[in-house]
Amino acid sequence: MVFGALAIAKLLSVPIVMSYHTHVPVYIPRYTFSWLVKPMWMIIKFLHREADLTLVPSAAIGRDLEAARVTAANKIRLWNKGVDSNSFHPCFRSHEMRMRLSNGEPDKPLIVHVGRLGVEKSLDFLKRVMDRLPGARIAIIGDGPYRDELEKMFTGMPAVFTGMLGGEELSQAYASGDVFVMPSESETLGQVVLEAMSSGIPVVGARAGGIPDIIPPELDGKTGFLFSPGDLDDCLSKLELLLDNQELRETIGKAARQDMEKYDWKAATKNIRNEQYSAAIWFWRKNRAQLLRPIQWLVTRLFPSPEV
Repeated sequence: MVFGALAIAKLLSVPIVMSYHTHVPVYIPRYTFSWLVKPMWMIIKFLHREADLTLVPSAAIGRDLEAARVTAANKIRLWNKGVDSNSFHPCFRSHEMRMRLSNGEPDKPLIVHVGRLGVEKSLDFLKRVMDRLPGARIAIIGDGPYRDELEKMFTGMPAVFTGMLGGEELSQAYASGDVFVMPSESETLGQVVLEAMSSGIPVVGARAGGIPDIIPPELDGKTGFLFSPGDLDDCLSKLELLLDNQELRETIGKAARQDMEKYDWKAATKNIRNEQYSAAIWFWRKNRAQLLRPIQWLVTRLFPSPEV
């Protein structure tokens, strides 16, 4: 599909904008043969070098593409995604949903995770977390190829697997938890982190991928908490601090909600339309001029202008 779209764009001579939002080379070793990583980078380079502009969802991914020399550094641009702050809102907190997520124990501390259940998401880390928090409950919302193995891993533990949720049910699930945990080290941004924060619950996330773009160092401990990737004790120190202190949870949750107002979808699409597309057109015109220059030179030699 991508190659077809690229061919049509070239045929029609229109500017090409590509987005890079799935870090495939990082996922490959977890699903298949590691030797496929190099060919994948070659494909990515071919595609993005043909584009006039490459959009990335976080600064970390932009740095990765620059380091891999995927395309010219000045053609890699940050595009902050948006979040629907009306659909993901604290007003969706629901006692009935909390009953469901806590398996009938709504007074127990409730940890929530939402996302695709894939091996690349470091979800086995959640099992290690829950082994150290016997008084807490966890709700894992989503589906994917790793779900069956995860359910076996959590057998006999206070965990609820809801499968895929959408619409108001998903909004309620976010807002009805106490803390949202994000252990993944491979997120290009972390859309679910935006949605959790917009829902007014504090996030404890790995300091990796695009998550530090959402909770930057100056806001760590104010709009959410970051922990060193894979560091169980670091993660637990933040979780226990929040689970034991309702006032702190509310303070962090309110600050997170306020911070998410800048991630409005209208602002994100306006940035694409007014800035990034204009940049793509500029690069396209520049490239076209470079391609046409030899032809123009040849034409002037073959068909010189008549002297007046």
